[in-house]
Amino acid sequence: MPIHALLWDLGGVIVRTEDWTPRDALAARLGLTRAALNAAVFGPAEGRNPVQLGNLSVADYHAGIAAALGLPLEEVPAALAEFYGGDVTDPLLVEELRRLRAAYRLVLVSNHTPDLRQRLQGGPLEDLFHRLVISAEVGLAKPDPAIFELALEQAGCLPEESVFIDDHEPNVVAARALGLHGIVFTSPGQALADLHDLLEEKTI
Repeated sequence: MPIHALLWDLGGVIVRTEDWTPRDALAARLGLTRAALNAAVFGPAEGRNPVQLGNLSVADYHAGIAAALGLPLEEVPAALAEFYGGDVTDPLLVEELRRLRAAYRLVLVSNHTPDLRQRLQGGPLEDLFHRLVISAEVGLAKPDPAIFELALEQAGCLPEESVFIDDHEPNVVAARALGLHGIVFTSPGQALADLHDLLEEKTI
């Protein structure tokens, strides 16, 4: 069966931390390890941050970060800007996705805060995807199978007609369990090569 939909993760795939210097500088200034700083921003590794499930407002999320880092609340936006200062949107990956958009339904499936849609406005990703499935908006997060089912519904495609690309292997495993084709992202070159091999295979 041919492929009709491409479901993509955002963080760690299309947007990646390429320079750790700003994050490490922030950690050093606050007297924290990188792991402790990450935990303050992302939440505990063993659980999903409630802001990503829509159970916490951005304002309350910022208040929690302020408390964790010992910062005044008004300084949190600047601290987050520094935290993400080494993140880049991969221009070559975006260019290839724009090419693929003409032939496939592109759906973003992201565990993210409720302000993601606003943050994408005016940037290179604003009109890249046909649909955005954002965990905080739908109250579901990867690897919950329900978020993949919702993404498939948004794409209007069956699981076997769809590919999911993510850098977190448990998310890919969960998608495969529903019948989607799954690719674990390790680099742009690897992911695109695996994707094009799969697309070619499914057209034969």
